Amino acid sequence: MRHTLAKFTFPCICALVLLTSCVTDVASRYYAERKYAPNPVEKVEILRGRPSKPFDVIADFQSRGESFQSMRKRAAEIGGDAVIITMLGGYASLSSEWAGDDPYSNYYSRLVGTVIRYK
Repeated sequence: MRHTLAKFTFPCICALVLLTSCVTDVASRYYAERKYAPNPVEKVEILRGRPSKPFDVIADFQSRGESFQSMRKRAAEIGGDAVIITMLGGYASLSSEWAGDDPYSNYYSRLVGTVIRYK
């Protein structure tokens, strides 16, 4: 009986560690003075820079191990029209001074998402 229990305990512990280690170090800060109705996820834009339209910042999200799509989903839940994604950390090529020429420019260890609503 003891051996059988140990046989199932180890895989369960491993699965639990893997599931809890996927997204870590999550931080959220909300700036809006009121709560907005959620938006459909597919209508929330993912941006890599400041949009040309006027907007208000309603929140900032930070995390390790999260994807662009999960940031988009979080923005939709609080009524954002778009999320401006900034990638931080990760790998860098020692031979490339310019980020645009760096073959590792899409690797990151932390995402910051600034959630906006258009005026």
